[in-house]
Amino acid sequence: QLYREARECLTLLSQRLGSQKFFFGDSPASLDALVFSRLAPLLKAKLPNGKLQQHLKSLQNLCNYCTSILSLYFPWDGGESHPPPHSEAVGEAEEDPHKRRKQLLSVLVGLAAMLGYAFLSGIVSIQRSSSVGPAGRQPITMEEEEEEE
Repeated sequence: QLYREARECLTLLSQRLGSQKFFFGDSPASLDALVFSRLAPLLKAKLPNGKLQQHLKSLQNLCNYCTSILSLYFPWDGGESHPPPHSEAVGEAEEDPHKRRKQLLSVLVGLAAMLGYAFLSGIVSIQRSSSVGPAGRQPITMEEEEEEE
């Protein structure tokens, strides 16, 4: 029943779209974003059961709709899930020259926040050891160390 209703929904969307570029004319609306966000994965993903995917592929106007949006808003895609490596590296270098430094800083801030939370909540605590060290020896204090020098 679920597949039947999904097939019916796809068919109705196809009929509503007709030969238009977008659902409400020549420019996209929020409905186009919503519909595309559901159709594109269904069209592109490898699914264990392809019944619904096959039905979508049989609705040529919906396939063209997804392809048009992909090429218009995701020109680097070209059927892959990420931009070409060369253009990405160049774009990142021009976009933010201090990206690595910022990443490292954000990791350190996150680590400090987690450690602070662990100490303040009592998950982790530091306890002082007894005044007698291993083998019965007293630990050397700063005062004794200064006297020896």
